Amino acid sequence: MVNVTPNNRLNVLLAHDSEGWQDNVRRLLEPQGVQTLAVRSGREALEIIQSTPVHVAVLDQQMPHLGGLQVIRLLRDQKNAPTSILLANHLTDHLLHEALGMRVFSVLSKPVDLNMLLDALARVLRKRYASRWPSES
Repeated sequence: MVNVTPNNRLNVLLAHDSEGWQDNVRRLLEPQGVQTLAVRSGREALEIIQSTPVHVAVLDQQMPHLGGLQVIRLLRDQKNAPTSILLANHLTDHLLHEALGMRVFSVLSKPVDLNMLLDALARVLRKRYASRWPSES
C-alpha cells in the first residue's frame, strides 16, 4: 500500500518503464505538493489505482504486463477511475480513435515534452476540478 498523506493536493500515478523519466517528472511535480506514485508495469498500475486514491494516471502505451490502453479498458467502468493521460511512441489515427473512444483525457507522443505533460495536468485541473486542487474540493 502506498502512503498518500492528506496534505497532497493531487495524486499522479506515473506508469512508465523508465525510472529516469519518472524521477525527472517527480522532481518537477513534488515541490508543488503533487504526490507522484511510480510503477513500471500495467499490473502494478492497476494494483495502485485499486488501493490508493489516484487523480491522474499517466500511462505508457507500451509497458510490460498490460499496456496503457489495456489498463484504461480495465478501469473504464470503475466509479473512481483516475483521469488518464496516455503516452505513445507512435501516434496513429487508429490509436487516437481508440483512446478517445475510451475517454482518455490526452495522448502525448514520446519522448514526452515535459511542458506538454504539465499543460495536460493543468487542463485536467481546470476541467475536472474547476481549477482547484482535488483536496480543496
